[in-house]
Amino acid sequence: MAAEITIAAPFLVMLLVFVGVVIHRGVDARIRIDDAAHQAARAASIERTPTAATAAAQSTAATALSSAGVTCASLSVSTSTGGLRPGGTVSVTVSCAVDFGDALILGVPGGKTLSATSVEPVDLWRSTLNTGSRT
Repeated sequence: MAAEITIAAPFLVMLLVFVGVVIHRGVDARIRIDDAAHQAARAASIERTPTAATAAAQSTAATALSSAGVTCASLSVSTSTGGLRPGGTVSVTVSCAVDFGDALILGVPGGKTLSATSVEPVDLWRSTLNTGSRT
């Protein structure tokens, strides 16, 4: 009995380490995608036009994920600006297809699409563009 345990123990320890690494990579990717969504929503909320907000969200999410070391097979950034009215909200959803291909030896699927949504308020007291008309 002791011989079998001595032989099996290293394999069980390796299996636990591999499982821990895969779980950590999934959790780490989710945290980084949540952070990218938050940064993208914040960047979009300070823009003046919906077009600029959408571009800022896309750029900020891609930069945040890249600098965090997350490689997405496909990246999707969806932005809802609500017209960027003071007191309104901006919502950004970031979806990233994360590749776990190097963990295939454990029977882990090759990839998984992770998504995160963040909502940021548009500053209630933000200045508005002066169009020269009085209302």
